[in-house]
Amino acid sequence: MSQTYPGKDNQASEAKKAISLPISRVRLIMKSSPDVSSINQDALFLTTKATELFVQHLALTSFNNRSGREANTLNYSDLAKTAEETDTFHFLTDILPKKILARDYLKSLEQMQDEDSDF
Repeated sequence: MSQTYPGKDNQASEAKKAISLPISRVRLIMKSSPDVSSINQDALFLTTKATELFVQHLALTSFNNRSGREANTLNYSDLAKTAEETDTFHFLTDILPKKILARDYLKSLEQMQDEDSDF
C-alpha cells in the first residue's frame, strides 16, 4: 500500500521554485553519460541544486578575489585566476585557462621550438 502525504506535492513544487538552473538541461547533461541509464527525480533535483550551489560559490569566491574592485562586475579572468590560485577550484584550470594574447602564445611556442632544436 502506498501512503500519500498531504504536503508532499506542495513541498516538491516549492523545491522546484528554489532552483534557478533548468532541470531539463541538467537531465540532458546527465543522460549524455554512457554510464547513466535512468535518472531518479530526487537525484536530478539534488544534482541540479548542488551544481547551482557550486556555481554560486565559485562566483562569490571569484568576486571577492577579483582584481578590479572599482566595478561590480565579474570577468572571465577573475574566474580563471580563482581556478588557478584556489586549491578548492584547482581542478578547473583546464576548463578555465588564463587567456593569453595570440602574439604571446606565438612567442612562447617559438621559444619552445628553439629549446627543442637545441637538443
